[in-house]
Amino acid sequence: MDKKTGVLLLNMGGPEKQADVRPFLYNLFSDRQIIRLGPALLQKPLAALIALRRAPKSRANYQKLGGGSPITAITVRQAAALEKVLAADGHFLVRPVMRYWYPFAKTVLRELAAAGVSELIALPLYPHYCRATSGSSFADLRNQNRQLGLHLPLREIRSWPIEPDYIASLAARIQEGLALFGNGSETVQVVYSAHSLPKQFIDEGDPYVDELCLTIAALEQQTGKTGKLCFQSRSGPVVWLQPSTEDMLIQLAAEGCKNILMVPIAFVSDHIETLYEIDMLYKELAQKLGMRLESTRGLNDEPQFISGLRNLVLKAGGLVSACSC
Repeated sequence: MDKKTGVLLLNMGGPEKQADVRPFLYNLFSDRQIIRLGPALLQKPLAALIALRRAPKSRANYQKLGGGSPITAITVRQAAALEKVLAADGHFLVRPVMRYWYPFAKTVLRELAAAGVSELIALPLYPHYCRATSGSSFADLRNQNRQLGLHLPLREIRSWPIEPDYIASLAARIQEGLALFGNGSETVQVVYSAHSLPKQFIDEGDPYVDELCLTIAALEQQTGKTGKLCFQSRSGPVVWLQPSTEDMLIQLAAEGCKNILMVPIAFVSDHIETLYEIDMLYKELAQKLGMRLESTRGLNDEPQFISGLRNLVLKAGGLVSACSC
């Protein structure tokens, strides 16, 4: 009998309809690995209060995207594409697993166990390790594997900031984006926007920023284009990574910049941070500041990107020699 391997594509998830927004926010703010809301005993009550207060604004933002987040549908497509390209390499069942919305790890693990998988490979759709993203998903996956009594062998792909096909596909998106500004006669500033983190995470040794810089260095080598790093999507009364994306835009305008290509460096799937924050809010801010802002398209299920995910799975399974990632 062929060995069956379950591949778990780990992502944050998102509300698919308006009624999902408040419970999604509650799940998100209940996770102390993302943000600590006072003593542990108060985490969930405070999460419920924050979700209640933020839900109306978040619903309005998701309404601009058609009512909900596309991230689950995109991750389903990524899983299907990855399973297809892995078919020649063995018997792999690839499934999305979301941290804060459906499908949750418990449900997917039960499904894969019923299908007869004998081992698991956890592949986070976060190229850069952070305890609040990959770390939280790994911890939840381990807990559910144990609590369900499955005890399936689990291999974790910690991060992949310089996986060759990932870099090549992102570099191609950058060249495509630069072409939007014409034949090269115009000066274009590349801006890498990553999801922000509390600065405390980095102070405590989280490698997130270091791994972002590895990706940027690899991209600059391929594209010959230097860029500036900034951080978006901060919330809450803590010290966040600097500069913020808004501050970066204001600074560039003051320096006389006229054209910006924004690269959502930490996001491989389109969702509210790319489709709303970058394509709507930041584009509007840039326009008010007298600049033109374009953004690179999401990698989503682009074939070369999926090829990179295949390389990661095969490397984790010991089926190919180690690559430079």
